[in-house]
Amino acid sequence: MSSEPTTTSDHLSQRPSGLLGVMADWSSDQRSFKTASWRKAMMWIFLVSDTFIFSCFLISYMTVRISTTVDWPNPSEIFALELYGRKIPLILIAIMTFDLITSSGTMALAVNYAYARKRRPAAILLVATAVIGAAFVGMQAFEWSKLIHEGVRPWGNPFGAAQFGSSFFMITGFHGFHVSMGVIALLIIARNVWRGDYDSGRRTTYSHRAGDYEIVEVVGLYWHFVDLVWVFIFAFFYLW
Repeated sequence: MSSEPTTTSDHLSQRPSGLLGVMADWSSDQRSFKTASWRKAMMWIFLVSDTFIFSCFLISYMTVRISTTVDWPNPSEIFALELYGRKIPLILIAIMTFDLITSSGTMALAVNYAYARKRRPAAILLVATAVIGAAFVGMQAFEWSKLIHEGVRPWGNPFGAAQFGSSFFMITGFHGFHVSMGVIALLIIARNVWRGDYDSGRRTTYSHRAGDYEIVEVVGLYWHFVDLVWVFIFAFFYLW
């Protein structure tokens, strides 16, 4: 006589109550880690640690912004660009934000094509994402050079509170470094995808396994994280 399958309600009825139930729920999560790949798990751990770092930076910025007794520079004036004889506030920042949001779309498509084993469009989209990211870094370099030319320094600036310069260069510089590293990683993986290094049966190096395109998703997690962080920087630093 075959036994009937155990239903969800049966599992819930067997679940211990109180503290033992909490411990049972906590220990059941270990099954998720057994099925997760080493690369994806390590990337998530890295992103969580990086979240703490960016959170510390933004919290420090907000603390300095609130506590300073000197007037804080107006972002709409500081980050304005003069076009055709009139200043347009935050136009460059808006373009940079649109740039990164667009790159998230191309990155998601690259992951989809990679898992479908369509190497050519996956590689093209990875390169497109890298180019968009490089354009973002280029615009950020232009923004830096403009403010440096106007006298903004990490130790002060002619527009108000001295902490503005240190906060700006620290937060945007750290984020720009992440984008730059992501661009390099995207180009390397795009080359590997184009050559078919991740296809089954092809001889590979120690850095990846044959028949496994998960590395594209892993770098995609990093890239989406970088884009998400910029949304918070944009909201707290440029719109506040």
